[in-house]
Amino acid sequence: MTVAAIAQTADEGIRIRRLSGRIGAEISNIKLSGNLSQAQVEEIRKALLANRVIFFRDQAQFDDEQQERFSGMLGSLVPHPTEKARLGTKGILELDAAAGNGKADVWHTDVTFVDAYPRYSVLRAMRIPEYGGDTLWANTVTAYHDLSPELKALAESLWAVHSNKYDYAAQHPHATADEQGHYEKVFASQVYEAQHPVVRIHPETGEKSLVLGYFIQRFVGHNHIDSNLLFTLLQNHVIRMENIVRWNWRAHDVAIWDNQATQHYALNDYDKQNRTMRRTTIGGEVPVSVDGRYSKTLKEPAKSR
Repeated sequence: MTVAAIAQTADEGIRIRRLSGRIGAEISNIKLSGNLSQAQVEEIRKALLANRVIFFRDQAQFDDEQQERFSGMLGSLVPHPTEKARLGTKGILELDAAAGNGKADVWHTDVTFVDAYPRYSVLRAMRIPEYGGDTLWANTVTAYHDLSPELKALAESLWAVHSNKYDYAAQHPHATADEQGHYEKVFASQVYEAQHPVVRIHPETGEKSLVLGYFIQRFVGHNHIDSNLLFTLLQNHVIRMENIVRWNWRAHDVAIWDNQATQHYALNDYDKQNRTMRRTTIGGEVPVSVDGRYSKTLKEPAKSR
């Protein structure tokens, strides 16, 4: 293990072990809670921005209350636009495979169908299957940097429409009737659409990042055939193996990711076993394109205004 692969703060004892060259780090020697010092929270935020997604093992003390309090130290806690928060909480979303809402087996960035989609997500593992159920994250900043100058120019010129209303059966061909029903009756019960630049400026680091994922329905000014071809071209750069880290969950693990610089994919390879996670999200800013234009809302339920 090289010195560069492990970092430690002299005062707090937090240890950071990088998991790959481009994305992911495991944080140890800390117990997450809503009572951390500001210095500890800033050290976590610094590690998050540097590594895109960070992981914490053995956080059994991190209950619903602690998760919400800790998330509030990273920014404003925001609920999901259509899914109900877990009973007794302000903004915890329970992702339960047995209930039909726990599978996210497509590459996506959380909630890009609204204009100011979340900045960070905090995910806590409750029940983990005996096998399968890993999650993968991809670095959308390094994906942009890998593009040729010509493809960078193309990507920077594109805007895309994102929506929570899409062809669920096509994206999830092995979905159960319960999963299809949950999508139609809950997740897509109210339709949202937002228009984002394909390349945004990260508000905290100033980096350029690709905004893609499977909430995209079309590219502005392009028909569906050309949109699909453009999406495949750019999305394939995001999910190159060099850009990806894979996490093998244990109960009481916690992952925090920068939703402004990543996509993720939860593997659906655990058969009928149970897999339950609890997620909080921290509110983000409206994305800004390389030429200074802002994302905008195209459609949202009237009652949310």
